[in-house]
Amino acid sequence: MPVLTLQHISKRYGSVQALSDVSFTVPEGSVFGVLGPNGSGKTTLLGIVMDVLKADSGNFRLFDKSPTAKERQQIGTLLETPNFYHYLSGYKNLEISASIKKRGKDDINRVLEVTGLSHRKDYAFKTYSLGMKQRLALAGVLLGDPDVLILDEPTNGLDPAGIAEVRALIRQLSASGKTIILASHLLDEVEKVCTHVAILQTGKLLVSGAVNEVIVRSDFVEAGAENLDLLSRLLNEFPGATLVEIKDGMVRAQFDTAPDPAAINRYCAERGCWLTFLQVRKKSLESAFLEITNNATS
Repeated sequence: MPVLTLQHISKRYGSVQALSDVSFTVPEGSVFGVLGPNGSGKTTLLGIVMDVLKADSGNFRLFDKSPTAKERQQIGTLLETPNFYHYLSGYKNLEISASIKKRGKDDINRVLEVTGLSHRKDYAFKTYSLGMKQRLALAGVLLGDPDVLILDEPTNGLDPAGIAEVRALIRQLSASGKTIILASHLLDEVEKVCTHVAILQTGKLLVSGAVNEVIVRSDFVEAGAENLDLLSRLLNEFPGATLVEIKDGMVRAQFDTAPDPAAINRYCAERGCWLTFLQVRKKSLESAFLEITNNATS
């Protein structure tokens, strides 16, 4: 059963088309990344799902049902930086959060344990590191043990240590069976924590699906020889070659299947081209992402 199904969602602010005909499905148990730069419509989309904003057109379903307050009670949300009281302890701040939400007051010790803050629950919030502050925010999201978490830029503004802490917690929550919908502008975030992704650009959905299917990072070969023109011609003739170019003093070749360096070396040697260098590399995440966005605008 899908957790969330979006069908042709559109939203406009004056002359700005924030979302345009966006449709995708979030599978149960996934860590679903909504990826895009600032202004791509990520926060607007999450606001519509949580009934903070209204779509101009289109509809969506939660847990395969028309969304009501009952369905939204199964969702924990972090859509903006939480306002905690700096002079109160982590525990006291969560008590206030539980009172506002009218749920989870008996759940405070559990969520502090889950987020690794039990040993600091009686310390003032102002003494927490950036990572600990965000983990306390996630503890507030977990009050009442919701099945689904919606997190808008959960590592935004954190230092490297804080980012690592929050990402580790997201992976832990996913392993416990939670479905997590995560908005981010960071490619690295998607690669490290997400199983599925939807890529937005200026309010339009470019692609969606499993990360390893949507952002394809195929292997390619870098090779060198005394005669680069000969090497380039031979690799162009090699079975499965799709793109061969001379760049930065070497030949780069892409193939429609995983390249076999031993076979390539033997093929070239048999034709009188002796390789001085041969290495299989993987396309960078940035290159794969740029291919998707450039193809969408070309």
